Amino acid sequence: MNSQGATELVQATSARWVADSESDVVWAGEHEGRLGVRMAQSVRDFTTVWFDVGDLTIGYEAYVAPPPPRGVEEVYRQCLVRNRAWWRVHFALDAEGGLVLVGRSSLAALDESVLDAALGSIYEAVELSFRAIVAAGFGREKNS
Repeated sequence: MNSQGATELVQATSARWVADSESDVVWAGEHEGRLGVRMAQSVRDFTTVWFDVGDLTIGYEAYVAPPPPRGVEEVYRQCLVRNRAWWRVHFALDAEGGLVLVGRSSLAALDESVLDAALGSIYEAVELSFRAIVAAGFGREKNS
């Protein structure tokens, strides 16, 4: 598949997600060449997932949290432990040091099921990790 076909597939698949009344997915638009959707989550209001179509691959990314003000080692430990268990997405740091979930797939293998799995993997990763990350890095400091 070429990049134009991949972009069209992301748009069509996103439209299907948005049209599904049980999906809680809304269109987030296009920003700097990336296509995005927002999905409701039980651990936070929503997560925005951005799809970035390249010549050979499609990347997907979701912002999770800003740099933690404390408990940094524990937050990063939790992220690394989770990275070992996941294969479709993994934690990384953005340019400002914030936590993001990122993944990449080949355009040659891209179809709706790959996009469905990417969105589902990000949803699951946020559901399983967000509260623990917030507690470790943003919760109240314990008295010594």
